Amino acid sequence: MTLSFFNHNLILNTDSYKSSHWEQYHPGTQAMFSYIESRGGAYPETVFFGLQAILKEYLSRPITLDNIEEAKEFFQTHGEPFNEQGWLHILNTYGGYLPLRIRAVPEGSVVSVKNVLMTVESLDPATFWLVSYLETLLLRVWYPTTVATISWHIRQSIQSYLDDTSDHPHDQIAFKLHDFGARGVSSTESSALGGLAHLVNFKGSDTVMALLAARRYYNEPMAGFSIPAAEHSTITSWGRNLETEAYANMLRLFAKPGALLAVVSDSYDLFNALEIWGTQLKQQIIDSGATLVIRPDSGNPTEIVLATLQKLESYFGCTVNQKGYKVLEHVRVIQGDGVNPVSIVAILDVMKANGFSADNVTFGMGGGLLQQLNRDTQAFAMKCSAVQINNAWVDVYKDPVTDPTKASKRGRLSLYRNLTTNKLETRRINEIKGYEDMMVTVWENGQLVKEWNFSEIRKRAEITI
Repeated sequence: MTLSFFNHNLILNTDSYKSSHWEQYHPGTQAMFSYIESRGGAYPETVFFGLQAILKEYLSRPITLDNIEEAKEFFQTHGEPFNEQGWLHILNTYGGYLPLRIRAVPEGSVVSVKNVLMTVESLDPATFWLVSYLETLLLRVWYPTTVATISWHIRQSIQSYLDDTSDHPHDQIAFKLHDFGARGVSSTESSALGGLAHLVNFKGSDTVMALLAARRYYNEPMAGFSIPAAEHSTITSWGRNLETEAYANMLRLFAKPGALLAVVSDSYDLFNALEIWGTQLKQQIIDSGATLVIRPDSGNPTEIVLATLQKLESYFGCTVNQKGYKVLEHVRVIQGDGVNPVSIVAILDVMKANGFSADNVTFGMGGGLLQQLNRDTQAFAMKCSAVQINNAWVDVYKDPVTDPTKASKRGRLSLYRNLTTNKLETRRINEIKGYEDMMVTVWENGQLVKEWNFSEIRKRAEITI
């Protein structure tokens, strides 16, 4: 399975102007050190994820002479100089593998913003410029990291309502946010990496590419699960006069003891559909032993979810749990329209205020999960912080007077845990007395030297560092 859209010529996986940079550095430059961080953004913590997939997909194969020839022709035609001798050196000396070291916090780590998450350093004076050349590719780790971050924070929100209103708050959380986002992203690769990032925190997904990516990159046979569910076409193709028969057909096919099935119910009139479920098909639902999950798919999400719950309560009844909140019998609701981090909290809040447990609802999230974000959501940047010139390391930084938030860090850095306060801090690598290094070398000279399994990553994300 290949998830990438273009060919695997790594030399072309960059910005045009990068091809002109190797000659622009100070004479005598021998080495370069850069870091990636979230400088701030919408959330105070980030969940680092996705680097291993990027490394396996793009850096694991050596460059070839054909790659060099292709890149040479491209950049000359494009109007940029090309470092042919530099790339030939990599081919002839290292067999086409890039002489770099990449260190990173373990994937799944929850790290406060304004701290380094990964570093990249050169290992050959003749190819120090590679560090910056790969910025375009490596900084794309912002995307799976940001999706994992959004998903992680939503999990915290849902968990808090489960803690308040459910008798079994930890048994359900893994399936409370379902990924509906595959059709709403910009590419197949986005659905794979973004969908997989969501699965760091949850186990519900309809994004097939994410599950395949988990197998390919993180040794996880099946990272997520789904249930039989109707879409509008499978209901409306029966015609409005046979709406009841369309619903009954879903029950005949999938309503088995202990099973779950989901049916979108707003194709015509949601409240009429709820009456059908609660009268004509009520006994069939009860006798089946299954749990029917009804999907209202239009209207104001906060109002519609509450109204749906209240109607279902009138038809199917509720039990009151030990915390005093109502739990529907035989049926549940999944809200998949207008779902985002804000609306989820609003829905759960109005449910709680009206005496309904968070047990009763699951959320499906599409564009808000995988597409309504960008590099600025968590203010990601990759910056050079040190170079070695004539055997001496020199700090490198930017400090624009017009925007102090873009000031960059200085020196060779890592992320450390203060052994006294337990706090995570970014520090220079020679200022580490009383600190534990939290970063590990994951990639060196074209080889993945530390590999994380998806189960390890999930466990790590459950711990707030």
